Amino acid sequence: MLRLYDTRSRRLEPIVPDNGRVVRVYTCGPTVYRFAHVGNLRSYLLPDLIRRVLERHHIRSVVCQNITDVGHLVDDDAIDPTGEDKVLAQARREGRSALEIARFYEDAFRRDTAALNMRSPEHTPRASESIDLMIELIAKLIDMGHAYAVDDGSVFFDAKSFPSYGEISGNRLDALKPGHRVEGVDPRKRFHADWALWKGADREMTWQTPWGTGFPGWHIECSAMSLRFLGEHIDIHTGGKDLRFPHHEDERAQSNASVGHDVVKHWVHGEHLLFDGRKMAKSTGNVVLLADVENAGLDPLAVRLAFLEHRYRQQMNLTWDTLHAADRTLRRWRRRVAEWAESPSRPIAAEYARRAQDAFDDDLDTSTALRALRELERDESVDPGSKFETFLHLDHVLGLDLPADIGKPPPVPVLPPGAAELLDARAKAREARDWSTSDRLRDELAGLGVKVTDTPEGQTWS
Repeated sequence: MLRLYDTRSRRLEPIVPDNGRVVRVYTCGPTVYRFAHVGNLRSYLLPDLIRRVLERHHIRSVVCQNITDVGHLVDDDAIDPTGEDKVLAQARREGRSALEIARFYEDAFRRDTAALNMRSPEHTPRASESIDLMIELIAKLIDMGHAYAVDDGSVFFDAKSFPSYGEISGNRLDALKPGHRVEGVDPRKRFHADWALWKGADREMTWQTPWGTGFPGWHIECSAMSLRFLGEHIDIHTGGKDLRFPHHEDERAQSNASVGHDVVKHWVHGEHLLFDGRKMAKSTGNVVLLADVENAGLDPLAVRLAFLEHRYRQQMNLTWDTLHAADRTLRRWRRRVAEWAESPSRPIAAEYARRAQDAFDDDLDTSTALRALRELERDESVDPGSKFETFLHLDHVLGLDLPADIGKPPPVPVLPPGAAELLDARAKAREARDWSTSDRLRDELAGLGVKVTDTPEGQTWS
C-alpha cells in the first residue's frame, strides 16, 4: 500500500481510495506566461509517480491539472495581493496578445512534460474557459455568508467564517499580519486576512458578473475547477511547498466552505529544487530550461533520473555535473538492458523487485529504489534474463524508457578531435618503453574524455 506524507496531518498516511478502485488527484498546474524551468518541472513529477505506483497496486487514477492563464498576479503570494496579471505583463513585454502568450507557453509546457515521460492528465481545464464555474461558486459563497461584495465590483472571502484556516501551513488567522508590501490594510476588507475571490477591473481579460466587471482571483480558480472535474471528494492534492500558503489554505477554505466538509483527503507537497546551491530564479541567473539540457547533448530523461535520485520531500541541489552523471547512467542502463534482452527470459529477481516496490510505497522513496537497481546491475549471481525482466518491471514506475536501445545496433564511438593522434603517439611511447610519456599522453586523453585501458593485446579506449 502506498503511504504519503500528508502536510495537514504531519504524518504518513495510507492512500486508500474512498470510491472503489479510483484515486482522484488534483495538482496545481502552470501559470503559462513563461517557459517552465527544471525546478518547476520537478513539481509535476510528483503526481506522475503517484499515478505509476498506484497502478502497480491495480488502482486507477484520475488526474486533473489546471492551466492558469488569467488571474495570477505578480505579487499573488502576499497576504494582500497587488500588481499586474502575469500573463498580461508578459504579453506587453513580447508585443503579443494574452491569448497568444498563454497558448504558446502552454504548448511548451506540454512538450516538456512529454519529454520527461509524464503521463497526460485526464483533465486539463483552462482558467479562462472556466469563468462560469468560478462565478457560480462565488455566488454560492456569498449566499452562504462566506463572502461579500464591495462597491468596486470585487468580492472577498470572509476568512473568519472558516475557523480551521491554517491547518495546512500552520498560519492561523489570529497570527496573520497585513502584507508588508502594501501601505496599511485594504479598507474594502472586513478583516485584513480576507482575500479576493473576484477583482473589479477595467482591462483586458475581464468578464461581466452580477457584482461587476472584473477577473477571478487565483485561488478561486483551483477550487472551481477541482470541484467541477473531480467532485466533492478528492483523494490527493499535490503542489510545490511554496503553495501551502496562501494558495492552498485559501483553496481549502473556499472548497470546504462551499460544500460543508473536507474536500481533499490528503495534501502532498514537494520540496524546492536548488541549482548550484541557489534557488532557481531569473534574478540569480541560474534558470535552466529543459531545452538547455537537450542543447547540451543530454537526454531529457536524465533530468527525470536526477530527480529520482532524491525523494520528492527532500530539497535537491541540481548541478550540471549531476545531470551529466545521470545521462551516463541512463545510457549505460539502456545498453545493459539491450544486452540482457539477447538472453533467454527468466523470472523477475524477486528480492530486488520487492525492495524497490517497498521503497516506492514508502512515501515515494525513489533513491532507495534506484540503489536496489544498481546493486542488481552488479550482481553477477543473477541471470541476465532476470535482470532484463526486473529492470523493465520497475521502469513502469521510473519512466526512464530503459528498453529504448533494444534492437538497435551498438553506437559507434567517435573520438574527439586530436585524440587519434594522441593514441598513436602513446602506442609508440609504450613500444619504446617511454613510460613517462605514456602516462602524460594518458592524462591528456583523459582530459578529452577518452579513457585508455592497457591490456596484454595493447591499449583500448572508451
